[in-house]
Amino acid sequence: QVQLVESGGGLVQPGGSLRLSCAASGSIFSINAMGWYRQAPGKQRELVAAITSGSSTNYGDSVKGRFTISRDNAKNTVYLQMNSLKPEDTAVYYCNLQGFYYSTIYRAFDSWGQGTQVTVSS
Repeated sequence: QVQLVESGGGLVQPGGSLRLSCAASGSIFSINAMGWYRQAPGKQRELVAAITSGSSTNYGDSVKGRFTISRDNAKNTVYLQMNSLKPEDTAVYYCNLQGFYYSTIYRAFDSWGQGTQVTVSS
């Protein structure tokens, strides 16, 4: 009952920047945790960054100081600003949102975006 739409991926040169967005729609009551994960070919999906409803953030060690996660509660949207990109950042990036929606009663949701490709290459 909650749909996520990601945007902002693409091809960028090393040292460049990209901004990913993930917008949620549906009968959303509240969104608690928002996060970004990534999965490179042959590797497991890993946490990139997460942000709570109180705006506390958590980052994977490999992206600390380069990536910034933020949220716009009015738009039910989470962003990932990625700076100083490296070839090893190449992966499919997925957003994940957890919260509650209303459908006759309040129900919890744990939804994933469709994934957006980020390729860092010269």
